[in-house]
Amino acid sequence: MFHKVTLLALSLVSIAWCQLVGTYQTETHPALPFQRCTKAGGCTTVSAGQVVLDSNWRWVHAKDGYTNCYTGNTWNSTACPDGKTCAANCALDGADYPGTYGISVSGNALTLRFVTSSGSNKNIGSRVYLMNSDSKYELFKVSNQEFTFDVDVSNLPCGLNGALYFSEMDEDGGLSKYPTNKAGAKYGTGYCDSQCPTDMKLIAGEANVEGWTPVNDANAGNGKYGTCCNEMDIWEANSMDTAYTPHPCTVTGPYRCTGTTSNTPTDRYGGVCDPDGCDFNSYRMGDKTFGPGATLDTKKKMTVVTQFITSDGTAAGSLAEIRRIYVQDGKKKAFGDTDSFLAKGGMKGMEAGLRNGTVLALSVWDDHVANMLWLDSTYPTTSTGLGAARGACVTTSGDPKDVEANNASASVIFSNIKVGDIGTTFSGTSGGTTTPGTGTTTTKPSSSTTSSAPGATQTEYGQWCVTTLPSSIQSTE
Repeated sequence: MFHKVTLLALSLVSIAWCQLVGTYQTETHPALPFQRCTKAGGCTTVSAGQVVLDSNWRWVHAKDGYTNCYTGNTWNSTACPDGKTCAANCALDGADYPGTYGISVSGNALTLRFVTSSGSNKNIGSRVYLMNSDSKYELFKVSNQEFTFDVDVSNLPCGLNGALYFSEMDEDGGLSKYPTNKAGAKYGTGYCDSQCPTDMKLIAGEANVEGWTPVNDANAGNGKYGTCCNEMDIWEANSMDTAYTPHPCTVTGPYRCTGTTSNTPTDRYGGVCDPDGCDFNSYRMGDKTFGPGATLDTKKKMTVVTQFITSDGTAAGSLAEIRRIYVQDGKKKAFGDTDSFLAKGGMKGMEAGLRNGTVLALSVWDDHVANMLWLDSTYPTTSTGLGAARGACVTTSGDPKDVEANNASASVIFSNIKVGDIGTTFSGTSGGTTTPGTGTTTTKPSSSTTSSAPGATQTEYGQWCVTTLPSSIQSTE
């Protein structure tokens, strides 16, 4: 996910972070059932499914009172002179999901509201994780599997991102690894991603106090350490554009990085993970049929299917292809597939992360670094080169001040989450046949089927992701 460091545009006056457990707000996870599917047994519902709010959004205070351990974008130097002392002095409290954070569940549908106001406090964005119990995240191992969900992005304009993705987090949120972590997955600890974010307040059981530098965004800053892991972005989208992107790493996550192992503002690609990934954005590939009223109509709910094809059609085989299928109004639309990854391990790196198991994150956010232009507009804004046009939003869109003021009621709805054997989690008129491991899709002529860009392919060449487009849409700098 691009520039995810900006996800934490949070302005709760009393917010702060650490890893003991507070008792002022009862932690009650919203129930979110999901399904597991097999060819032999069909789909069964995991009724214990639930979501938990990421620890970075939570109020943390002195363990024996209401004193904040972090206020604005500054640590309390008395309670938190260093990371370990802070973890011993501060307690992480429960969350009011609908009232404070705009997070609600109805049946199997999760709604994430963009801006939520509660008295004098205002919360912007959120991130939650899927759990299979009150204390453990659901750990997805998707080799030779498919992952399916429904999504409604009709209320997400330019500049916003309703994201659903896998991160190689610990199943218990690091509870068993770090004695100073008393909160664990129940309180949303243990996050990591391919950006190796340094704005995480808690990393490896300690507060990220050392070297903390406040930035201009409310309640945001950057510490000495980052937290890295393999990341598979299943879905990044608003009503104008979408992309899915694998991000491999050369290490097993979660990995606390610093110095030469981190991606830094001056050396974005010098760390252990690939921050940009090998993105597949249909608009960039020449297919502009995603959007309001388009072939894939973002005014209506759609089903998104992602298949992780292996070389031999078994879970033990090498990851050979990641394939995307959309279903809307009972029709299947194939917008292309990818069999390649950018640097930092390529296909093998992504495969390793998926085999270890990943946690499902769902979020809504705006971008204080690049205004989300990398997803839905032209980026860099002055470029006319191949791939610069990523979406139809104007280059002046996405300014967080404008988005937060004018689109506070924006939201995304994720529902009907399923994982299982390939071909078991969705239905729709067939638009093509596939051969596992070939990295190709053969499309049958059909009025209900479109391809991402006729003739577009992606291949892995060494450590580079190379996209080859048909001559009709190729261009040069």
